[in-house]
Amino acid sequence: MEQVQQVFRGFVVSEKKHIVRAAGVLGSATVLSRIMGMVRDMVVSRLFGAGFATDAFFAAFQIPNMLRRFFAEGALTSAFVPTFSECYTKRGEDEARELANTCFTLLTILMAVITVAGIILSPQIVRIMFPGFSAEPSKLDLTVLLNRLMFPYIFFVSLLALCMGILNTLRHFFTPAISTVFLNLSMIFCAVFLHGAFQVPIVSLAVGVLAGGLIQLLLQLPVLWSRGFAFRVRFDFGNPEVKRIAMLMGPSIFGVGVYYLNITVGNILASFLPQGSVSYLYYAQRLFEFPQGIFTVSVAQAVLPSMSRQAAEGDIAALKESLQFGLRLLIFITIPAMGGLIICATPIFSLLFMGGEFDFAKAQQCGIALVQYSLGLSCVAMVRVLAPAFYALKDTRTPVITAFAAFFVNFVFSLLLMQYMLHAGLALASSISALCNMLLLMYLLRKRIGGFGGRRIAIAALKGLLASVPACFIALLILRGVDWSQSGAKILKLADLGGAVFAAVLIYAGLSLLLKSEEALELKRLVQRRFAKG
Repeated sequence: MEQVQQVFRGFVVSEKKHIVRAAGVLGSATVLSRIMGMVRDMVVSRLFGAGFATDAFFAAFQIPNMLRRFFAEGALTSAFVPTFSECYTKRGEDEARELANTCFTLLTILMAVITVAGIILSPQIVRIMFPGFSAEPSKLDLTVLLNRLMFPYIFFVSLLALCMGILNTLRHFFTPAISTVFLNLSMIFCAVFLHGAFQVPIVSLAVGVLAGGLIQLLLQLPVLWSRGFAFRVRFDFGNPEVKRIAMLMGPSIFGVGVYYLNITVGNILASFLPQGSVSYLYYAQRLFEFPQGIFTVSVAQAVLPSMSRQAAEGDIAALKESLQFGLRLLIFITIPAMGGLIICATPIFSLLFMGGEFDFAKAQQCGIALVQYSLGLSCVAMVRVLAPAFYALKDTRTPVITAFAAFFVNFVFSLLLMQYMLHAGLALASSISALCNMLLLMYLLRKRIGGFGGRRIAIAALKGLLASVPACFIALLILRGVDWSQSGAKILKLADLGGAVFAAVLIYAGLSLLLKSEEALELKRLVQRRFAKG
């Protein structure tokens, strides 16, 4: 019995190493991508500000982007990865390759039809999605034009999601993560060098989105070919695994994508608010998604293949250990990130965006929205791991039930809070909805598989809070050294904000080690092993 326990502990430690290593690779690649995303948003804010044109662009981009999040990153990934992982584990590489070929063929046909339909029906889609724009025919017409130009983006990124699922299952994470850098580079290039080539300058951004989506897809293909997955046309649509993926995808669209659906509902309601509200929410979401993209998505993508393999092998104990470790790692990262975003919200917008068409009043409005979004950061992060745990167990029903409940909560609170807090109320409603979704998922998952270390998760959260409060207090004191309402002084602002963040990180790390946080100690050991190998 003792030997079995030792083997199990060794397996768990090995799986943790894989998760940490994969999350580290994803996080490192995503840092560069998110930095370029910030540069992109700075360019957009300087060239186009926050008003008529940006409201139209962000609304138009929201539609294919929403489909990407629901369909490609959400439903497709959650349904495909567990099924493909099980096929690869139990039936071998040849069977997995045939499944990949069939899925690629079917997805190409399906997304081509959806893309053509979306282009044709753009006027109707925009009127339904953003009814408030009907009061301004010129804004409505511009939104329709931009949406038609960008709708093929969903075709490219859906195929990209399939490629990412295969590579992640093969434990190759870098190329999928780094590919978004090229989307940002494409948008920056087109905005800077092509905005004067169009009668409506913001059309250049739509061209950048389309080119970026194609480049992202093309980057994955050589890596797949090197791994033995050169796609071939295959029409075996009666394959049982393909049917299983299709059955899983329907519920997954809503179950995984409820957070993004809530964001979409917020943008729809924002179209009824004063001009600029859609842009304020967009810029706030972009900064809110910075830690999400670097840490949350990285950990979620790293944990899902592990949980899928463990579920396929019937090893529920190992699955629970991977799940618990992923949740604790997210808590360790997102609690200080939440505090940092709340304290640094307006200073970040002042540093990165103020200038040109973007003044301090706009920075404040974006900062207010960011604070409300940030309150739900840890909840959103945990949902990204909890919901796929159900799909790894082939349970699509439960996440849909919780998602419906969360969606209802978001809609009710959005209608109530927008009357008093305008766009900030919509952001706060999204955070409340995420809290509701997280609590329901944790409760129902515990009923399904039993306890998965709730006490250790709670202790991780408590230690994270205890270490974060002093760190955030020191950062707040440092930030008072600059007048953020003044334009210019970028070097001074950067030094002050950078100093505040650096001091807070050091204090948080030191206090976490003093509190003997398991996650901090694990990361410390990982760093020490890296240096020892070096």
